[in-house]
Amino acid sequence: MKIIKTLAKSIREYKKPSLLSPLFISIEVLMECFIPLVISKFINALNVNNLSGGELMKTILLYGGIVIIMAFISLMGGAMAAKFSARASAGFASNLRKDMFYSVQDFSFTNIDKFSSSSLVTRLTSDVSNVQMSYQMIIRIAIRSPLMLIFSLSLAFTYHKTLPLVFLAVAPILVGGLFLIMRNAHPIFKRVFKKYDTLNNSVQENVRGMRVVKSYVREDYETKKFEKATVNIQKDFTKAEKIVALNSPLMMFSMYVCMLVLSFFGAKIIVSSAGSAMNIGDLTALITYSMQILSSLMMLSMIFLMLTLSAESARRIVEVVKEKPTITNPANPIVEVKDGSIEFKDVKLKYSENAESFALSDIDLKIKSGETIGIIGGTGSAKSSLVQLIPRLYDATEGEVLVGGVNVKEYDIKTLRDSVSMVLQKNLLFSGTIAENLRWGNENATQEELEEACKLAQADEFIQSFPKKYESHIEQGGSNVSGGQKQRLCIARALLKKPKILILDDSTSAVDTKTDALIRMAMKNYIPQTTKIIIAQRIASVQDADQIIVMDNGKINAIGNHESLLKSNKIYQEVYYSQNKVGE
Repeated sequence: MKIIKTLAKSIREYKKPSLLSPLFISIEVLMECFIPLVISKFINALNVNNLSGGELMKTILLYGGIVIIMAFISLMGGAMAAKFSARASAGFASNLRKDMFYSVQDFSFTNIDKFSSSSLVTRLTSDVSNVQMSYQMIIRIAIRSPLMLIFSLSLAFTYHKTLPLVFLAVAPILVGGLFLIMRNAHPIFKRVFKKYDTLNNSVQENVRGMRVVKSYVREDYETKKFEKATVNIQKDFTKAEKIVALNSPLMMFSMYVCMLVLSFFGAKIIVSSAGSAMNIGDLTALITYSMQILSSLMMLSMIFLMLTLSAESARRIVEVVKEKPTITNPANPIVEVKDGSIEFKDVKLKYSENAESFALSDIDLKIKSGETIGIIGGTGSAKSSLVQLIPRLYDATEGEVLVGGVNVKEYDIKTLRDSVSMVLQKNLLFSGTIAENLRWGNENATQEELEEACKLAQADEFIQSFPKKYESHIEQGGSNVSGGQKQRLCIARALLKKPKILILDDSTSAVDTKTDALIRMAMKNYIPQTTKIIIAQRIASVQDADQIIVMDNGKINAIGNHESLLKSNKIYQEVYYSQNKVGE
């Protein structure tokens, strides 16, 4: 019920077509149920002896006209129901995708870590399509089938008091068979969706890493991995479909058994009573109603099977929609960051509650506004984890992180992140022009501001060499520019925010040392009031910093300037000498 209530909130403006569809379905069903009644009366009227030619034609025109009118009304009712159900289900699916997407936009990094990107893609596409189909069936067929069943069964009893009981005798067989089918099929469908996530993940990795795949000649390996994933899904779906396929023969068997029983006993009653207890028209109507009743039962079984398939999809959708962001705004947020000073007070960080150890521990650090801070350390020393606490991409598990003298948890999130520009390790550009990508930093930036930021980031020169310059198109992920060009564009984008704190997380690794030095010099001269934090693997990138932080195993190993660390810190010495090829 919780899942249904959550999904129902996404109907919103499509409540009207969702209600109109069952209304028109009811009209369609009523006409379809009364047509056999009219036909039976027509057949009985034809059986009257001594009808003249004129009376016969009059009878045919009368009943024929009534049937045509009822059939037309039924047709219009069905058409309108289809129109409104399609509008309602498509709109409902659109709202579901919006709600999921908006929910994801509010996720913190902790929330994002919980769901893989391939899983989110599957939920936004395949899972929503399954729920959309189920919703359309619910507001259309799930209304039509019970109504058809009730009306047809009720009208069948008006022709004979005992013969229609054959339907009730068959019902337990159908319900029992359907229950067994659902019980065995549902676990398989549940397993399949997880394998869909694996398949999507394989495709995403292959497409993103196509250059690596080709450079290592691993096409065969990737093909086998993809085939393995698809075969696993194929096997599960084949198994599930074999189980589900049993539903149709079970229904058809029940339908034909009912028709045979009705025909046998009906004909016997007609002959034995000489037409007084039942006549041919009544038997014809009963057979028609039997087909309608059993067709309704068949459609109901298909609905239950579809709901079984979509139940897991619905659960996965609700899981995303109901996910609560671990980072939210306080009740009365502060909407101004005074300066770029930073302080860590006994900070510890775990990425999840179940993590066995802290990613960061015992972090005490003070950074003055406008200072340039360098951070070095080995892979896995938690350099990135440290700086991600500043704009609240993660929240400290213990301790406090202060910016401008205020705990970051007290700021309005947008205000804080607008004051902190961060160029992450994985530089990402979006499909569009260079100018459009740069304006992610400031959507109202003028052309002059774009060029100024790019000059500071040493990007203007290569941009000017492109035929369309700042209107040159960037492919998805920035695949048509080099790694160094991508990094410089990302730095320019960050500078356009005019932040109080600028964090470069190993963001100049793909540029040469000369360009790296020019970028650092430009930042020092043009944004002296901005606090600059530079994470780097090269000593040359941080040796001019006011302070250099040496990270090791999630802790601060040492803090000092280049000269003091070179004299006293073993880790710093090893990195420096290895890069400068100087022996002890």
